[in-house]
Amino acid sequence: MQRQFTPKAHPCVSAIPAFDDNYIWLIRKPGCDAVAVVDPGDPEPVEAVLREQGLRLAYILLTHHHADHVGGVNRLREQYGSFVFGPAFEQIEGISQRCADGDEIELPELSLRLQVIEVPGHTSGHIAYFGQGLGDDVRPVLFCGDTLFAGGCGRVFEGTPGQMLESLDRLAALPGQTLVYCAHEYTRSNLRFAVAVEPGNARLQARLAEVDEQREIDEQTVPSSIAIELDTNPFLRCTEAEVVSTAASRLGTPPADPTATFTAIREWKNVFR
Repeated sequence: MQRQFTPKAHPCVSAIPAFDDNYIWLIRKPGCDAVAVVDPGDPEPVEAVLREQGLRLAYILLTHHHADHVGGVNRLREQYGSFVFGPAFEQIEGISQRCADGDEIELPELSLRLQVIEVPGHTSGHIAYFGQGLGDDVRPVLFCGDTLFAGGCGRVFEGTPGQMLESLDRLAALPGQTLVYCAHEYTRSNLRFAVAVEPGNARLQARLAEVDEQREIDEQTVPSSIAIELDTNPFLRCTEAEVVSTAASRLGTPPADPTATFTAIREWKNVFR
């Protein structure tokens, strides 16, 4: 059954589950044994898929330095001779090419080009990868690590709330059909918080009901899309009246600007249960 709020996954991108709720994304080209993975925090599930499917790990893409995203890099790189792309301004061992905002990287064995977008906030040098032209599916894809989640966003650890909001705004400006491949299965908890922020949003209520059904049967809720996030993700809706009103109730005064709104709801999310 096709879900309304979980777009049909791109046929060239599949999930390798890791740890409790991480997704390591596997990118492949039809008819080719060379593949790429995004943020392999754990090498073992990646090795298992490569072995079972007879694949060769040609490329590794990294979004930021946290251990659950980079923990498997050195072992995989040494075993497969993979070429590693990673953020220019973070200290990560084993990167072959450091990537900064606006760079276009090439994965020639996959006939794939990806644009690098700097999205500081969760970490100071976090990057995302955006591109299209994977196989016959023309929809753009976004690998955004821990910046934009389905229904939410990452914690602000190293950057500022203003940086994080600016990063989210950059991603929100991508085409609506862009498939959002975030790194964690956080959708249910994110949407439960989102409903508390914006209870009058009917599409949000419907999305939560759908996700509740999916998670009851352990069904994956990622990818999302930019269009879906614009309709239902409170962190992309910081100028919407109900979101602003909720922020005002948290602050005790009307927020001065969208950054103040974002800060208030992000701080609430940090303690929301």
